[in-house]
Amino acid sequence: MTDDSPFGPLLTLASYFAVLSLFAIGGANAAVPEMHRIAVEAMHWMNDRQFADMYALAQVSPGPNVIIVTLIGYHVAGIAGAAVATVAMIAPPCIFAFFVSRTWDRFKEKPWRAAVQAGMVPVSLGLVAASAFVVARAADHNAIAAVLTVATGVTAYFTRINPLWLFAVAGAVGLAGYL
Repeated sequence: MTDDSPFGPLLTLASYFAVLSLFAIGGANAAVPEMHRIAVEAMHWMNDRQFADMYALAQVSPGPNVIIVTLIGYHVAGIAGAAVATVAMIAPPCIFAFFVSRTWDRFKEKPWRAAVQAGMVPVSLGLVAASAFVVARAADHNAIAAVLTVATGVTAYFTRINPLWLFAVAGAVGLAGYL
């Protein structure tokens, strides 16, 4: 379905995000690579920089990370697009979780349940790591930005330095005009 369909961008947003929501294992951040592919590469609703900016805004905003979906919807079709994209991303997994949780409780003593839960951890981590890679690739426009991204990741992983200090350093480098 394309933006120029007779149903307009609202149906396009609803269909993409409703399907995407069912594959966002680990939350909305796990689906960021596919959101990027749809919004930037397939539909050309925005460019890499706009997507990275929206992702950053969604991360600094209080509340759930699903705000990225709202921002994409708003960018495409204003307030109506924001509402449609958000509902499409939230409603299907909520309905699915309601019915699955009722069934899931009946099997709490079964050994396969623990195996399924343990198997979902690496899937979620892999999807979130892929999201980090896509956003970093979209945000790193030069070698200094790429080095700063890698240095921030390595420092955050191997030290106990508060990441806000790392972001402050990165902001200062950007403010100085190096990014």
